[in-house]
Amino acid sequence: MKNNQSGDILPNSNKKQYIFGPVPSRRLGRSLGVDLVPFKTCSYDCIYCQLGRTTNKTIQRKEWFPLEDIINQLKEKLYLKPDYITLSGSGEPTLFSKLEELIYRIKEITDIPVAVLTNGSLLWQPEVREALKFADMVVPSLDAGSSLKFQYVNRPHADITFGKMLQGLVDFRKVYSGRYWLEVFLLAGVTTTDAEINKLKTCITDIQPDLVQVNTVTRPPAESFAEPVSKKQLEKITAQLYEQAEVIADYRDVHKEKDFTARREDIFTLLQRRPCSIEDISAGLGLHRNEVVKYIEELSAEGKIEAIPQNKKLYYKALT
Repeated sequence: MKNNQSGDILPNSNKKQYIFGPVPSRRLGRSLGVDLVPFKTCSYDCIYCQLGRTTNKTIQRKEWFPLEDIINQLKEKLYLKPDYITLSGSGEPTLFSKLEELIYRIKEITDIPVAVLTNGSLLWQPEVREALKFADMVVPSLDAGSSLKFQYVNRPHADITFGKMLQGLVDFRKVYSGRYWLEVFLLAGVTTTDAEINKLKTCITDIQPDLVQVNTVTRPPAESFAEPVSKKQLEKITAQLYEQAEVIADYRDVHKEKDFTARREDIFTLLQRRPCSIEDISAGLGLHRNEVVKYIEELSAEGKIEAIPQNKKLYYKALT
């Protein structure tokens, strides 16, 4: 163990940390994250991903990390009393082959609800649908209403077709009784034309989610050509897409809580000293990469920092 400059005890950097947070979540309040796959192990390589390019594009499901280690680390964090335990992390969580057992084991040790944030790409597989049945909330993504745009935006694994992906989202609705929210991520000039919006609307009607949350680029994306949609246009499109739809809300007051504010200030203080990448901040402050991304987004939205591309990496520096 070691101390950072604010006096906080940091975890041993040699030990893999599967649990991160709680972090302030726009959807879930105080969210305790569970990382189930290695960084950027995913079935997609989305052009808008704030974590960068996928380095291991796969649909192979396996026990990437030891289930017992994940459970043991989770038990140590339950005293933090999060609003949700969120299976998400740095890649696609449904690639974890023991997902069903993990959810079952979590339910054995706590009554904190379990949410799964997934790209939805593997729901055409019966075993994935079965694994997710007992989660309290499942939030898959739908970023395009046609095969052409799906290939352009999500750059999926070769074995995932648009038809398979969409049918999986539809079929899961038939067997799932928990909260089923759908995130629709829009990109300016790509999925915002009237024709594309109409295709998306048809797909959403077929899926029948409980709620649609419409989002766009708010953090530096994997590709610079992935452009955000203006708030005004986002609101207009949201009204067209589905009766139960909303522009994804900003952070609730949860982000003002003392521990979240302290971590955000630690990051800002570090960036006042020198520009840093996500990896630099993560290593320097002993925070999980996903936690850092959350606070970087907040600081960017507040106009306190800016991103600087350099040597094919993004660095962040303080502005005030």
